[in-house]
Amino acid sequence: MASIEAQHTDRLLNHPAVKRVIGNENDGMMNRKKMIPEKCAVFTKPYTRLTDDLSCSFKIESECKLRFPDIIENKVQFIVGLEAPDPSLRSAFEKKRNIGVVFSGGPAPGGHNVIAGLYDAAMRYNPENRIYGFLMGPDGIIENEAVVITREMVDAHLNTGGFGMIKTGRTKIDTSRKISCSRDTCRSLKLDALIVIGGDDSNTNAAFLAQEMAADHIQVIGVPKTIDGDLQVRDESGKVLCAISFGFHSAARAFANQISNLCADCSSDVKYWHFCKVMGRVASHLALEVALQTHANMTFIGEDLADYVDRERLEKARAEGFNDYNAYGMTLRHLSRVICDGIVRRAAVGKNYGTIVIPEGILEFINEIQVFIIKLNTIIAEYNKIHDSDFHLDFPSLEDKLDYLRRLARRAREERGGDYGIWNTRDDDLFNDIPDFFQEGLLMERDSHGNFPFSQVETEKVLIGLVKDYLNTLLGKGLYRIGIHMSYYEKALASLTLPADEMGPVLFKNYGESEFLLIRESIISLKTLKTELVKEGLIKETEDVPEPVQKIFKKSIPSFKTQVHFFGYGGRGSDPTKFDATYTYNLGLTVFALIVGGATGQMAAIRNLEKGFSEWEPIGIPIAPLMHLEERNGKLQLVLERSLVDLNSTSFKVVQALREKWLAATPGPDHYRNPGPVGDTGKNEEEMPITLMLNALDSPDIL
Repeated sequence: MASIEAQHTDRLLNHPAVKRVIGNENDGMMNRKKMIPEKCAVFTKPYTRLTDDLSCSFKIESECKLRFPDIIENKVQFIVGLEAPDPSLRSAFEKKRNIGVVFSGGPAPGGHNVIAGLYDAAMRYNPENRIYGFLMGPDGIIENEAVVITREMVDAHLNTGGFGMIKTGRTKIDTSRKISCSRDTCRSLKLDALIVIGGDDSNTNAAFLAQEMAADHIQVIGVPKTIDGDLQVRDESGKVLCAISFGFHSAARAFANQISNLCADCSSDVKYWHFCKVMGRVASHLALEVALQTHANMTFIGEDLADYVDRERLEKARAEGFNDYNAYGMTLRHLSRVICDGIVRRAAVGKNYGTIVIPEGILEFINEIQVFIIKLNTIIAEYNKIHDSDFHLDFPSLEDKLDYLRRLARRAREERGGDYGIWNTRDDDLFNDIPDFFQEGLLMERDSHGNFPFSQVETEKVLIGLVKDYLNTLLGKGLYRIGIHMSYYEKALASLTLPADEMGPVLFKNYGESEFLLIRESIISLKTLKTELVKEGLIKETEDVPEPVQKIFKKSIPSFKTQVHFFGYGGRGSDPTKFDATYTYNLGLTVFALIVGGATGQMAAIRNLEKGFSEWEPIGIPIAPLMHLEERNGKLQLVLERSLVDLNSTSFKVVQALREKWLAATPGPDHYRNPGPVGDTGKNEEEMPITLMLNALDSPDIL
């Protein structure tokens, strides 16, 4: 019997119709893989050469000159197309090469196309060229784990998301042992060049590797990858060299599609507030782009919060003869009040629902949280150094950690005769006022860079807790109410003998002034409702409140219901948009052009991304001059600077100007925008990220 069933199952699974619909790939994905991205104009020429762009300059830190003597003088290089090269250049193109490529850090849509562009260019000029893909990120270089990239591998991954072709990892090649092992690997594979596809830290690694391997004549080229969009490059004069890293557009579109669905959902069942946290620990570029893509009711930009000044509080303090430095920068409590204000105003016009977008790293821009983080980082680092131990192992529970902090506060008070220690009584009191889970979050282990791991803290839960508390206060004061539409009120009272115009002024504080009516603030319960009706002679003391009036009152009492969402991993693994697919394929072609031109310590980039494809210019950007000293793990280290949202940019100014409109705290429809699905042709997508489109308007030749 079992054998007969197995035969039946086998026939079923081998049926052509079944095989077609349950296969790993549908028709859309197969078509996506067949799409060959368009080439920049320069790559339509048979050959290319590199030319230094002497108009670009950088402010170089002295430490960079010491650490990168062989590559610090690199210039920005642009690529020129040639029809007929001289014999030496032709020979350089046709030379047999071994090239290694590695993904470093989290995935970003389009990474496979970088390898595809590099592979296609390399094989075009010499089919004997060999491309090695290092497995599992930089560990593959250190441990000499690599595969030879083949045409079949490239075709199977073209235009697809993730880094599945060779996987990725977060190991840093940042010690003499790791560098030595990496050099041995490159020598054993006889590599002519190594390509590092990654973010700011990975491109920093690429610069160090380029310097270390210069004597071995192994070229090292970086490629800008990060969905956060915080890897942008300008020269000293402000000229844009790399407007955005690859993967940003695709991730933002993926998040925007899902958040747009939530906008449709909440406006359908009209009962949820969706709190949407999007990736972006250091910068809020993704949140800004998502706001432009979806028109969510409220979007908070971390950089804007850091720039906030409470003018009213400042003036009050000055009038009392002192300067209140706490008036500078947004506090967590004030942020919750801003959210509450939007919620209350929407409820007043019958919209007890909405969407709120917050960046993952929003806490980094909140004053008192940043102070806590800085102090706790110092306390933990000092403890580990003094005791030659691990703070988190010695104090495993939250209570253990809190007890240690209490002892620090007591010591500051007793030994110094006041609260002047790094952790004083005021710190301890404020810290104990925040929820346990948030305390635990602030005390969790730091990441490999010594940074506070914001993504692991449930930021939205912290905000929702504060918002709920304040909304309950406003509800008790009669200030948080759902507006009752005039037509509903008139229909409800149709069964009563009392005229609507007689009952209305007693029930509502804005009767006759708005189409949405708000229950008077003094009416906070059925008991107070009856008292008002009796006082105005509309019912007798012995009578109950009429059922229709009770129904109206109950309908006016809001219930604050929330849904929490984190948008991160799904976006970074999404299929690339046409913009990113084209961008990354041309980055791969740029990499090969830089290799042939003899470049090392350069980052492949495309200039004029913000101006449209016809104006794209592939270039090489020197990495070493971009670096600056930054504190990491208690030490000053050379790293690439992350780019924050520019509050003077057109994209931010547009979002700032449209906040009130998108909040839609007025009668009438919301202004939600559906960005549409990500396809393989780009017909349903913007030509580029909206932030780039708008920021291009900053150019004086456009405005």
